[in-house]
Amino acid sequence: MSDYLNEQAIRDKLNDLSERIREANYKYHVEDKPEISDQEYDALLASLKELEAKYPDFIQEDSPTKQVGGALKASFKTISHPHRMMSLDNAFNHEDIEQFEASIHRALASEGQLEYIAELKIDGLSINLFYEKGILLWAATRGNGAQGEDITINILGIPGLPRRLKDAPDTLEVRGEVYLAKEEFARINAEREELGEAIFKNPRNAAAGTVRNIDPKVPASRNLQAFFYGLGSSRELAVKTQAELLNWLEIQGFKVNPDRKVVSGVAEIERLMEDWRLKRPNLAYEVDGVVLKINNLQLQEELGSTSRAPRWAIAYKFPAEEVITVLQGISLQVGRTGKVTPVAELEPRILEGTEVSRATLHNPGFITELDLRVGDRVLIHKSGGIIPEIIRVITEERPEGLVPYHFPMTCPKCEATLLEDGANVRCVNPACPAQQIQKLSYFASRTAMDIEGLAIKTLELLLAKGLIKGIADLYDLKTDDLKDLEGFGEVSATKLIANIQKSKEQPLNRLLVALGLPHVGSRTAVVLARAFPSLAAFKNADLEDLIALNDIGETTAEAILKALQQSDMQNLLNALEAKGLNPKAERAVTSDVLKGKTFVLTGALNEPRTVIQTRLEALGARVASSVSKKTDYVVAGENAGSKLTKAEGLGIKILNEQGLSDLLEALASVD
Repeated sequence: MSDYLNEQAIRDKLNDLSERIREANYKYHVEDKPEISDQEYDALLASLKELEAKYPDFIQEDSPTKQVGGALKASFKTISHPHRMMSLDNAFNHEDIEQFEASIHRALASEGQLEYIAELKIDGLSINLFYEKGILLWAATRGNGAQGEDITINILGIPGLPRRLKDAPDTLEVRGEVYLAKEEFARINAEREELGEAIFKNPRNAAAGTVRNIDPKVPASRNLQAFFYGLGSSRELAVKTQAELLNWLEIQGFKVNPDRKVVSGVAEIERLMEDWRLKRPNLAYEVDGVVLKINNLQLQEELGSTSRAPRWAIAYKFPAEEVITVLQGISLQVGRTGKVTPVAELEPRILEGTEVSRATLHNPGFITELDLRVGDRVLIHKSGGIIPEIIRVITEERPEGLVPYHFPMTCPKCEATLLEDGANVRCVNPACPAQQIQKLSYFASRTAMDIEGLAIKTLELLLAKGLIKGIADLYDLKTDDLKDLEGFGEVSATKLIANIQKSKEQPLNRLLVALGLPHVGSRTAVVLARAFPSLAAFKNADLEDLIALNDIGETTAEAILKALQQSDMQNLLNALEAKGLNPKAERAVTSDVLKGKTFVLTGALNEPRTVIQTRLEALGARVASSVSKKTDYVVAGENAGSKLTKAEGLGIKILNEQGLSDLLEALASVD
């Protein structure tokens, strides 16, 4: 009887672990909404592997340890991978790496030093590209390893993804990882949060949700990136190592991560991991470890694979960047659209190299879901490596007497009643001083009308003195209005007035950004300005006109039109025209004078990067996110870091912004 109970207990444990892993796989791969962290998932999988190794007779045929990925989404056509897409086993510490190397020595019956190539493990979505006679036929997600989803149309705009290859085998599968840069991830989440939509929990989910969106305009509107790292089979290529294979991919035009290195032995691997652990916070994209692969392709063949992972590669994971702190209070911020955002005031902690004392709480529902209480000990991390966020309350350590937080329903700035708007709450008082300040500040910001000297403190002073009530009033200000104000004199007052008047010369796309229209950032504003080259034309745009534009989906078009039809917006546009603002679209300069040239932008630049990128792309250039030997120019602003250092080491031409202007002017005179 006891044997039966023991056997049943083992089966129950295996079933429980398997079901939890399958559920996690479904949430992660299909719904793109993981409910547990990568660390918790890895721990579950490790427990299942350990139990199966101890009791091999009880291993289930459909065990998650034998499978890759999750189920397929029914909304996409299914494609079979000619060669199975594998997953990777994980290592978490020095002992795991020693065991990995020992297993390779046993399999090869050799004690010689092993050479690996180390590549950063990007936190994104795995894809497979299939080429026939050098022409891209399809692209698919990894799916369950054997079959994936056809996402071809959604990935064609990714830079560094060639549609045609030269001197390639008759058929070729190229494997890569699609990702979103930290900056783009933050932009998308800010936009979704403003609309009351669920935010993405990490860049991997954002990339997956973008690539697998049934509306191709969604991925077209987001700056998807990809690194390519391997092939389904390399037998037909004249390469002998993984390093040579990556070089071959670069020559073919694929974007390959330049941060890769050949290493030998466990000690060198550990030094590399420590080096990358320190560099990790400064990367433009999220990584969760380093992938180690046997460099020799013949040895890879000899080592082979298990049912789910190659024996010649392993993912060495970074330790989780999470810290525990105390929630000292909750403050409320009022944005320019009236949205009220709760913010956690935290006991300061160092997280990924910076001190964190505040974290976004998104909306009232987020507080309720976590049951946050002032005084709680909480676990925080940086969402996407950028935004501090509370991920868990340490309820087992909750002090006695803490009471649930009740979200106030009056505006903290003007005391107007707040209204629920989906997941958010808003102050709908148009005279709310907090909204006015934020709207004015956004209008004058560097990415909008770029009015130097019009800081928030100055705007608060102008409002308090009754010199302005809204945006249009800025253009009525005179030097005499300012020179006697605190912090001003004749010279500074004259300079600010000159800067305000100079902003009338800004092109139409800048004004469209400054108006704070929904979904309208720098890139979308350029598209709109080119389609409607005057303010009058834009004011008269209808829904059909907007939907017809590239990169403008139906949702965005409807939101823009609704904002345009608001009486407050109509009054503002009429008032600005009356003050002498009649901006026109910048002349769309297009040529191929920079065709074949690759630029990288780095450091703090005076112009928004999206504006510079649009200008360069209009001239045929490619703007890349990382420096490689194929880079032609690096445009460097202040505090340029590792990209500038690498460019100098490679002897790449370095330009400052004036140097770029001189180059473009010289090319224009020749063109």
